[in-house]
Amino acid sequence: MPNISEESILVSIRGLFVEKDDTSFDDDLIMHINSAFMILNQLGVGVQGFMISDDTSKWVDFLGSSDCQFLAATKTYVFDSVKLIFDPPGNAFLVSAIEKRMKEYEWRLNSQVDPVAYNV
Repeated sequence: MPNISEESILVSIRGLFVEKDDTSFDDDLIMHINSAFMILNQLGVGVQGFMISDDTSKWVDFLGSSDCQFLAATKTYVFDSVKLIFDPPGNAFLVSAIEKRMKEYEWRLNSQVDPVAYNV
């Protein structure tokens, strides 16, 4: 089994919405993934200015390390971010729950990157 950080970013996110080999929504997914990366970069997570353009970019490329404590939270954050734009739930409670989880991940990721600011 390959290291999960070596997974393709686009393929792993795509597979949560459509079949992994269905590329018909790639342009939309790439745009939304890159938007999530911009927000994560502002929080201090990932390689600054990183963007994907196809399915060759891996999670390790964004995170800058194959042994990264941020991987699970980063993947969840990117998925949630893409979900709210690409395939939002029809239930307002679910939208609110996802937004709340994203805010928590933003705080946790940022406090992990800058522990002095958060007295962690």
